[in-house]
Amino acid sequence: MDARYLEAFLQSDEAQFAIDRMKTGGSESGLNLTHDRFKRLEVRFAPIAEQVRIVVKLEELFSDLDAAVAELKAAQRKLAQYRQSLLKAAVEGALTADWRTAHGEPKETGADLLQRILRERRVRWEAKQLAKFAEQGKAPSKGWQAKYPEPVAPDTRDLPALPQGWVWTTVDQLSPDDLANGKSVPTSGTSGAKVLRLTAVRHGRIDLGEWKHGAWSDAEAKPFAVVNGDLLIVRGNGSLTLVGRAGLVENVLEQVAYPDTLIRLRTLEQVIHSKWLAFVWDAQRTRTHLEIRARTSAGIYKISQPDIVSVAVPVPPLAEQTEIIEQLDIALAAAKEQEAAIARSLQQAAAQRRNILKAAFAGQLVPQDPDDEPASALLARIRVERMADVEAKSRRVRRKNAP
Repeated sequence: MDARYLEAFLQSDEAQFAIDRMKTGGSESGLNLTHDRFKRLEVRFAPIAEQVRIVVKLEELFSDLDAAVAELKAAQRKLAQYRQSLLKAAVEGALTADWRTAHGEPKETGADLLQRILRERRVRWEAKQLAKFAEQGKAPSKGWQAKYPEPVAPDTRDLPALPQGWVWTTVDQLSPDDLANGKSVPTSGTSGAKVLRLTAVRHGRIDLGEWKHGAWSDAEAKPFAVVNGDLLIVRGNGSLTLVGRAGLVENVLEQVAYPDTLIRLRTLEQVIHSKWLAFVWDAQRTRTHLEIRARTSAGIYKISQPDIVSVAVPVPPLAEQTEIIEQLDIALAAAKEQEAAIARSLQQAAAQRRNILKAAFAGQLVPQDPDDEPASALLARIRVERMADVEAKSRRVRRKNAP
């Protein structure tokens, strides 16, 4: 048998399906394939001359196919690089340089917006403290306002210079409400309030159709219900590139809560558009910040709220935020269409590879030659050689054990 022929057969759907059925074990222990089970795999055995013709034809066809797949994957990488370069230009102000020149100085700068949200942040904190005093039936203590925890300011030493009218802030400064972890709730079959799955975070968006029934009531789930503009951040994942990823909540039509595997971040839309923050979150600078701080335990990478509140966020004036969002939406939508087209082409290439292998081992890829030694004759010779080998081994053992 030509080893290349056997290698190709093992890649066929027929062989892969048979091998999968031979595997034992579960999700916890992992699937495994024993030597004894694998020996029982049935192989489509062609005459040796035909095996060689099949291998030659497969190498010819797969050479072209592999070249096409390599080009498609190179295009995928270029699109990913383009997306990151686009986000970098957006969050550093290069994308709207001409727009700023045309529109002049803004009426309200990013620094003005920051002061607005810092004032709102303090007002909300004081309101919460007064509510606590009221619940306890106590008068506000002397100097209670001095206990206000100032938000973490950005360390700008390693940050790039921003355009005029922009300002560096942190998530801590921008979020008037504290970050909030979701709630752990068991799955409840076909009843119970809806709660998102971790898989709801997809490509910077929250797929509101990715939910399950939780073992809690609508009233219990209500404090964790998502609203438009929420940014939900992945707390932990087995992949470093996925931990800390975020999805923007849009088009909420019914109540659905978020689980403890996600952290909720809210902003004031009058100061910073949540969609702008979602774009900043996907930029490489934010990813680097989170990945450096991620800790791993039992193969799971995790981030905490302090890792998130210290993320540096550039804030342009509101009108420029809107302009950047519009430009990014158009450019990224076009890139997404190209990505989808490439993905379809890769699927077609994979299907074509499977069809070629299917034809090869169905005797349809190369012509058959009646002068080839039949596979049955080859098998007969193999059996004779195996028996001779067994007998030779037996004689060696007898001689070794003879007195």
